[in-house]
Amino acid sequence: MIIPAILTDKKNEFIRMADLSSEFTDYVQIDIMDGSFVPSKSINLDDLVDCNIKTKFEAHLMVCDPLAWVETFKKIGAEKIIYHFEIEKDLLEITAKIREQGLKVGVAIKPSTKISDFEYLVDKIDSVLFMAVNPGFYGAEFIPGVLDKIKKFKSNYPEKLVGIDGGVKLDNLRKVKETGLDIICVGSAIFNNSNPKQAYQEFVNY
Repeated sequence: MIIPAILTDKKNEFIRMADLSSEFTDYVQIDIMDGSFVPSKSINLDDLVDCNIKTKFEAHLMVCDPLAWVETFKKIGAEKIIYHFEIEKDLLEITAKIREQGLKVGVAIKPSTKISDFEYLVDKIDSVLFMAVNPGFYGAEFIPGVLDKIKKFKSNYPEKLVGIDGGVKLDNLRKVKETGLDIICVGSAIFNNSNPKQAYQEFVNY
């Protein structure tokens, strides 16, 4: 499954990208950055409040305090909240509180994080999102070593939904697919293209 990833710090641009996505997909990922967990910032909570997103969607929260965002995302229709393993919080508590809202839970993993570090969470969550870039920047450089980690994880947990996010382009898509993962999140390679719909279809049809 190819999921377009929307990332911007401007509300008008966010709405434009979300509306555009609805013309070629029925599911997107909304990327949120707080300027603290990662150096860059995206749209904020106030920008989201009155948004009418036409597709189904999940939220990837690159933030220090994911629970601050959960209620708003629930109100505007999110299906899943993905938080980062590396935040300094009680992750079992965060997982439980997201579930209390009736939402699915995913955990995102930075390239430097080991599988053994987060294995205690695997049976508590719905999916694992492996970052193939150091998060925080649109169009960051792909880190190939993450692919071996995905292969190992998928071998150990074949039933767990596994995704990759960051730096995926058509020229590395074959190697990405060979890992056996389930979801590929694509941001800049779709939205920085002059024809996002066509770019999305190229990924789908590859």
